[in-house]
Amino acid sequence: MTSESAAAAAQPTVYGYPRQGRHRELKKAIEGYWKGRVDADGLRTAAAGLRRANWQQLAGAGIHEVPTGDFSYYDHVLDTTVMVGAIPDRHRAAVDADALDGYFAMARGTQDVAPLEMTKWFDTNYHYLVPELGPDTVFTADSTKQVAELTEALALGLTARPVLVGPVTYLLLAKPAPGVAPDFEPLTLLDRLLPVYAEVLADLRAAGAGWVQLDEPALVQDRTAAELDAAARAYRDLGALTDRPRLLVASYFDRLGDALPVLAKAPVDGLALDFTEAAAANLDALAAVGGLPGKRLVAGVVNGRNIWVNDLEKSLSVLGTLLGLAGRVDVAASCSLLHVPLDAAAERDIEPQILRWLAFARQKTAEVVTLAKGLAQGRDTITAELAANRADLASRAASPITHDPAVRARAAAVTEADARRFPPYGERASAQRHHLGLPLLPTTTIGSFPQTAELRTARADLRSGRIDTAGYEERVKAEIREVISFQEKAGLDVLVHGEAERNDMVQYFAEQLTGYLATQHGWVQSYGTRYVRPPILAGDISRPEPMTVRWTTYAQSLTSRPVKGMLTGPVTMLAWSFVRDDQPLGDTARQVALALRDEVNDLEAAGTSVIQVDEPALRETLPLRSADRPAYLAWATESFRLSTSGVRPDTQIHTHMCYAEFGDIVQAIDDLDADVISLEAARSHMQVARELAAHGYPREAGPGVYDIHSPRVPSAEEAAGLLRTGLRAIPAERLWVNPDCGLKTRGWPETRASLENLVSAARTVRGELPAS
Repeated sequence: MTSESAAAAAQPTVYGYPRQGRHRELKKAIEGYWKGRVDADGLRTAAAGLRRANWQQLAGAGIHEVPTGDFSYYDHVLDTTVMVGAIPDRHRAAVDADALDGYFAMARGTQDVAPLEMTKWFDTNYHYLVPELGPDTVFTADSTKQVAELTEALALGLTARPVLVGPVTYLLLAKPAPGVAPDFEPLTLLDRLLPVYAEVLADLRAAGAGWVQLDEPALVQDRTAAELDAAARAYRDLGALTDRPRLLVASYFDRLGDALPVLAKAPVDGLALDFTEAAAANLDALAAVGGLPGKRLVAGVVNGRNIWVNDLEKSLSVLGTLLGLAGRVDVAASCSLLHVPLDAAAERDIEPQILRWLAFARQKTAEVVTLAKGLAQGRDTITAELAANRADLASRAASPITHDPAVRARAAAVTEADARRFPPYGERASAQRHHLGLPLLPTTTIGSFPQTAELRTARADLRSGRIDTAGYEERVKAEIREVISFQEKAGLDVLVHGEAERNDMVQYFAEQLTGYLATQHGWVQSYGTRYVRPPILAGDISRPEPMTVRWTTYAQSLTSRPVKGMLTGPVTMLAWSFVRDDQPLGDTARQVALALRDEVNDLEAAGTSVIQVDEPALRETLPLRSADRPAYLAWATESFRLSTSGVRPDTQIHTHMCYAEFGDIVQAIDDLDADVISLEAARSHMQVARELAAHGYPREAGPGVYDIHSPRVPSAEEAAGLLRTGLRAIPAERLWVNPDCGLKTRGWPETRASLENLVSAARTVRGELPAS
């Protein structure tokens, strides 16, 4: 096929779409099912309606080939675990008894059975359920979901392409099951898994699939020769099948590197590659291997992870270059649109000109369609769209929002000494012990307490004008009083005010900082039914006035025990926002850090002795390629220290991280120079405590003993067992006792019981320590 015919054949497509519905109907239906208000048929009907609406919207917008199988009740990796029959033994009976309830038990756990571990999906804020595999794992195919959703789409008269997690990525994401040797490598199960994929592919072909997409994002990470050989073997075998649809192997989030020639040589029918800025090297690499003659190339030129309008001229230039490198070039977003909100047009509170800078899933779909039209029919057919796009890009570049001279001057004046805390930790630790007077194994929580229906109603009443600000603040104070009272009665040592006034740990601060924009409907799935509204970091950042001091000091006035000040760190403020792409991330992080430094100093001046600056996103934002990591970690750790280094030695600085793989950033954790770090550890059985010990981490740490993402209440003995495990790695004088994460999503009954058990466990284990 010539480049001209490749262009003429160009079609628009996407890899996935937001699942929740315009008004988060999926969240409401699932939580209604959990609470018994919606039956299984009602949930299935609601889900089918959302899938149908998504497909019809995509087709109506001009998408040629809609994705199926990307929809999920909880997580698409968990769906893959079901598809290949890798059900953990402890959940087998529940799944056999009721597939839907068993599915949710794997995700959330029950009072008697722990859920699967949860961690971040590559460098995004989406969480997946980690497969648990071992040498005795038996795979069996169950294509029920995949076939059913394909059949639904075909019945609507649509061209549909099922999307599956690829076998190599599935195994590389897996962990050894409990009781399996920790050095077991799930990838050794590949030959056992491939026949199951072959069976699923045959089922999908029989159901009418012309193409099936196999997602292999794990191949954009650094991979060993053995792992690349496994990928080559996997797609040699799958490509050689006779009873299969055409195969499209997709990667995204970064450049493929050494994996690109492996996939280019594989006997598959097409590749889907990321050609956005983060993965621009894919273009040269594709040319270097001779392209994909006679094959389909799906070019991800629209950023599927950020919300800024595409530079259409630049994307058309890339697409034009690609025309000579493949038999057919189609146009897509760089990854699933799961990672962006649904529709920018729903935002009524953003100034119209600024709104034109933004592209959510529906707008990105339109960009993909426009680019495919321009590629297939010529630029003359999209003249109006190109002119409007140039105007929008120019408007953003010239806006005063994006350039505050005072902010830039302050950031430029920062010195290395500003990001160093003095004196060294050993001297600070002694001063803090004297000042705080805490026992061994001090107990605390991570920050938030349950956001009750009454709180949410009060917030809605304030927005609608049914109550005034004074009435709302009285309700918040009442909640703080309840939270402080409970913690005192439960016996916690370092208290929190519970964050009753906060809608979200990033949005709350974003709404009080210049340079940020807030959305009303910009919901994005974080995990399961947990959705967040990431703010939009559009311009230079400063703090007009204190953000948290009044609430923290009010809480401290209610108790003689220390109350932690609670802030969100600069890296997380970037990672959990849609961040500006017109300057280096490190420059933006420094601006946020200086705003937070002012808040930290004001908290200390108001009498706060313990200040926690959360950085749960430090690991998730880690570049996927090791060569890119040192530069990132340099500005990320500097920005944290810049936030926290202006306080006295006896002020204790905490940080918190959760639901990520910490082993490869232990040095960075050390470089933060926080006095205390709390980390998720309950589902991973204190793995992080062992990693800290192996590194020789010298400061205090609180590996979590209470998994807050499950409704189950851990017993006092269970928590004590985890503490004893922690003590084998971290000495008692440096070990804290806390949950994995904040308690915002939990209910009060389970929170009370769990924290009471946590305190009881600490007292029990404290009593077992040898007398000093």
